[in-house]
Amino acid sequence: MTDRKTFNLWLSQFQDEADAAFLYRLLARQEKDSKRAKLYEHLAEIEDRHVNLWAELLRRCGQALPRRGPSLRARALGWLCSRMGPAPLLSLLLAEEGREVKKYLNLSQVGSNPSTRDAARSMARESAEHWTSLSDLIGAVGEPWHRVSSGGFLRNVVYGFNDGLTANFGLIAGVIGAAVEPKLVVVSGIAGLLADSLSMGASGYLAAKSQQEVYSHEIELERQEIDQIPELEEEEMALIYQARGMEPRQARRAAAELMRHPQQALAEKVREELKISPAAMSPPREGLVTGLATAIGALIPVAPFFFLPATPAIWASFAVSMASHFAVGAARSLFTGRSLLRSGGDMFAVGLGVAVLGYLVGDLVTSLF
Repeated sequence: MTDRKTFNLWLSQFQDEADAAFLYRLLARQEKDSKRAKLYEHLAEIEDRHVNLWAELLRRCGQALPRRGPSLRARALGWLCSRMGPAPLLSLLLAEEGREVKKYLNLSQVGSNPSTRDAARSMARESAEHWTSLSDLIGAVGEPWHRVSSGGFLRNVVYGFNDGLTANFGLIAGVIGAAVEPKLVVVSGIAGLLADSLSMGASGYLAAKSQQEVYSHEIELERQEIDQIPELEEEEMALIYQARGMEPRQARRAAAELMRHPQQALAEKVREELKISPAAMSPPREGLVTGLATAIGALIPVAPFFFLPATPAIWASFAVSMASHFAVGAARSLFTGRSLLRSGGDMFAVGLGVAVLGYLVGDLVTSLF
């Protein structure tokens, strides 16, 4: 018996693999080098096989299949690729393969639905092989399903911007609900901007000092990979050695020798691939990035009051803030793998809810006092 949660998981994987096949074929059509184009086509064919596997699981349980085609997010990425060239899309696909490896490794563990577990075991290996093929093309070293150093900057910018925008939007809505003079709206907005950016900056600084827990998780994941897919880890180590200047044959021999000693291999991978060390942590940078992103987000709802009369400024603030909520949610989906409309819609709903609640609270406080 398969529950609704498992059905939804299979449907999600079905769509993710269909999107990957679409994007690989898009790259193949745009690629002038025949060797690269052939590789992209091969990767697309493997993704098609993954789509068929999830489709078969759904059919066995009597689940209706959705239309097989790219999602809106995949089409948006394709549009960006046509305007900006293949490099950004390649990087995103590389990260996507990394996320799939991590997801499939988790799904292959004991406790998952048996059908899901069996499918995940083979696809974890194939997704890792996809990553190796793509990394050879663009010269990437290090596995993207580890997010020790790559995700922090984006996370800080997105969440700092979101916090500043949403918090100050709610504050300004509350002040407007209190029916105060326009200059008090500006004063409140600037005060909110300073308070929130300083608070978020301090939080970013303190969060960086707690990064050791994340490091411990990534090291454990690396330990599992060495145990479950040692041949791919050996190939990855050989690539790292080549990037350091070794000849390919010498690098393969060194990697093979290293993998005979799992503990040494783990220590080497942690040092060379994950780059985990106290020096890699920079709490001041984390705090600065987060604080600045928060300040920029917080400036958006108050900015119209610098240039427009009261009533037009209120409507302009609402319009630009709501548009910004949707835009930042949609942009985030390109990196997180969520649906563009769903991610943007979620942020839009959050912004609208904050504005309505803030306005009602301001109005209520005024009526009470």
